[in-house]
Order: sequence, then C-alpha cells, then structure tokens
Amino acid sequence: MHVLIVKTSSLGDIIHTLPALTDAATACPGVRFDWLIEESFSDIPRWHPAVANVIPVAWRRWRHQVWRKHTWVEGLRYWNTLREQPYDRIIDAQGLIKSALMTRMARGVRCGLAWKTAREPLASLVYQKRYRVDKKQHAIDRVRQLVAQILDYPALVTPPDYGLDRQRFLTAAQSAPYLVFLHGTTWMTKHWPDTSWVELASIASQRGYRIKLPWGNAEEQERAVRIANQVTKVDVLPRLRLQEIAGQIAGAAGVVAVDTGLGHLAAAFSVPTVSLYGPTNSVLTGTRGKNQRHLSVNFPCAPCLSRSCRYAQDSSLYPPCFGTLTAESVWNSLEALLTSSQVSPL
Repeated sequence: MHVLIVKTSSLGDIIHTLPALTDAATACPGVRFDWLIEESFSDIPRWHPAVANVIPVAWRRWRHQVWRKHTWVEGLRYWNTLREQPYDRIIDAQGLIKSALMTRMARGVRCGLAWKTAREPLASLVYQKRYRVDKKQHAIDRVRQLVAQILDYPALVTPPDYGLDRQRFLTAAQSAPYLVFLHGTTWMTKHWPDTSWVELASIASQRGYRIKLPWGNAEEQERAVRIANQVTKVDVLPRLRLQEIAGQIAGAAGVVAVDTGLGHLAAAFSVPTVSLYGPTNSVLTGTRGKNQRHLSVNFPCAPCLSRSCRYAQDSSLYPPCFGTLTAESVWNSLEALLTSSQVSPL
C-alpha cells in the first residue's frame, strides 16, 4: 500500500505524526509513505524508516512572493510532482483548509477528520472518507487513531515510538555532559523570563554542567547572548540547520524547554527533558515519551491558550503566570531526571 501523508507544519505537529507511521509500519507490513511537507521541515520525514519520498512545498514562501515568476515555476513543478503518483490513500493529518486543498491536488482516496473533529471543519468537505477522533486527547493519540482507522488496523495504546535512531544524530564524543536550554518559541506568552533562564543557568553551571543555547532568529540570538553574558559555562551556538540542532539535542544529557517544537524533538530522542507550560495545555500538546517531565504554571487563567496576556499591565513579569515556575523548582525536576538516567557532570 502506498500512502501520502499531508502534514506541512509546524515542527511539533510533524513530530506528533511520527508514532502513527511507526504503528502503521508494524501493523501493515509493506506499507510505504510519501510525505507532503513545508520545505523548512523536510528533513524530519526522511529520518523515519517508513517514509519513501518527501515532497516539499514552499507555501510560507510562495504566499509572500505570489507575483514573482519563480513562484509560479516552482508551483507548477510541485503540482506535476504531486499528480504523477497515484496513492491508495491520501491522509490529511492536519485538518486545516490549507492542508485539505493540498490533499485535493493529489491522486487517490482522500481521507481526513470528520466535521466535528477537524481543527477547521470546512476541511472535511474535501475528503472522500471522514473519520471521527475524539478531540479531548493528546495530539499524538489523535493522529495514531486517525491513521489506524484509515488503514484498518486496531489503534495501539503503547507508548509512542517516533522511529528515530538517536545514535544516528550523535557527532564527535563530548568531553563532558552538557545541557541544552530551548528558550525560543513563537508566542510571547510562552516565553519563560530571561531572569529565570539566567538563574537556572547559574545553578546548572555551579553543578558542573555546560549549557548550550541554540537560536533561530535575531531575537532568540539576543536572548541567548544576554544569558551567556551573565553566567559562566554557557555557549551560544552558531546558527544551525535543523539536522545540526537535532545532533546537539540528541547528544545532550538533559534539556529544559518552553513549549516549542524542538522540545518535542528532545522527547522523540528520549532525552531527559523538563518542559515549561504557561498559556498552553500540556495534556493536549505536551511532550510525550520516556524521561519527560511537565511543569505547568499555577495561575487563575492558565491554560488560557492566548498569545496575549490580560494580566500583563499589573505585573513587572511577562507573562506573570511564569512567576510560579521558579528556576530552583525547574532545576530540581531536571536533576531528578538526570539522576534517574544516571547522567552527571565529570
């Protein structure tokens, strides 16, 4: 059976889809997947052994350059690539109008979530086969159940297997265990305050760990530099490609992350990780896997699922809910994970 997965973004959502492919490869020997995905994330499906071909789409870039000639040339090439291969099933694992329209371009039986369970209900009108999946459960479970229904095998309830070989990403041996702090995220309300990162880095440094700070844009680089300037044993990494960041995470003794896609990558590698949740709900979208710990704020409106904070004007801390997650409590949680994983500084 030849199946096309449509899941274009974001990083966390893409990683949430990997366990479903592992399930399907186990339940349906011989199944092979192609994956339609945003070009900036196209490395990730290639890491999974059940994926045969990756079809990159540049929607994020094209929509800002719609009148340029090369956009239309690339779009035509993408259309031809998508149309040349017939599929037994086309699975929209995203449930958005955008992804549904991309599903419509391919050749095969179009499958997706039913009206009441899709993120954008209008998307369901594009599918030829629709499936109900309870929305009040984790995103990983939703995708596993959707794919299981479409490919007709019992949905597995085992811990998620992301199908990634951590050893494949490891580079040269490190002289001592190090920690990675994933401080960058898209929403302002999901940012843990700089002062807390500095305090946590200071504690980790005093315990003998080096800390590595990746970044993906100028704002994140500036934050990393501010932290590194106040604490010893902190390295601001150069700008890295996704494959290179994966190598840094895979080799880490532990990770502390805000609610960000790279935190899910740490979970996929089973790296001991403490993830911090303020406005978002860890029950529905938190990291899943071995060696994972979630710390959620204790605040009246949390989780608010909002990109803006209505309490911000009454507090010197933004967002104020993160004042309930202290650096000491985060370190204690991470240290417990490191101890159980038998990782300590030299």
